[in-house]
Amino acid sequence: MFAKSIPETSAADRPADALPRVRQLLTLVLVLTSLSTLIVLLEERLGVRVLGSALAVVQQEATAILAQPEAVPADNERHVALAEFLAKRYKVAQELTLDFVRIAHAEGGRVGLDPLLIMAVIAVESRYNPIAESVMGAKGLMQIIPRFHGDKLAAFGGERAVFDPEANIRVGTRILKEYFTKTGNLGIALQMYAGALNDDNDTYTTKVLGEKQRLQQVVANMTGPAPTATRVSQRRERQVESPLGERI
Repeated sequence: MFAKSIPETSAADRPADALPRVRQLLTLVLVLTSLSTLIVLLEERLGVRVLGSALAVVQQEATAILAQPEAVPADNERHVALAEFLAKRYKVAQELTLDFVRIAHAEGGRVGLDPLLIMAVIAVESRYNPIAESVMGAKGLMQIIPRFHGDKLAAFGGERAVFDPEANIRVGTRILKEYFTKTGNLGIALQMYAGALNDDNDTYTTKVLGEKQRLQQVVANMTGPAPTATRVSQRRERQVESPLGERI
């Protein structure tokens, strides 16, 4: 696949994952500390029975907190559902697809592209094989040709970074965004990315949009148990897209 280079901006840190269970435990520690101080004061005045009663209350509260199932952030539910689908469809380890999904969402948010579109391009380009390589020299998840993108890959350590999933997705996504900006048309931008502008049937665009539609269906069908049990809790995410496929 062919794609032209675009300027690379500095990397931004990924948003930290939410840690609700940690916050609960920290809250419990603070409660225990406060109650311990109160217990000492009350014991001096009212006797040991207060200590026993207070400890019983604390034990009940601690048991209730620790017994609660750990909440899964909404974004993570979406990521896990997509990763599970991709892992099964393309016979790739789910640990890898989950990482790819998160990178696509992070980079899509940075440049203003629908992450489902990015993931669809990856599906068509490499079938989620991070070490895929074409006879034309295109490499990695989004099939970047290093000799066309040496300046941008340098920011990630050089041409060998083309096989690094994050570097590859970031470079590929920004190339696609540039084509969106230049053409104002999703189909033309995708055909440019594929180096297939002469294809009057827009075969590449049709493949990408078909993959994107499958991913949209996965998101729409997000019902059932928590993702830790291989499915996701009931939730629907709706988004409005412009004709260019960008979120609005």
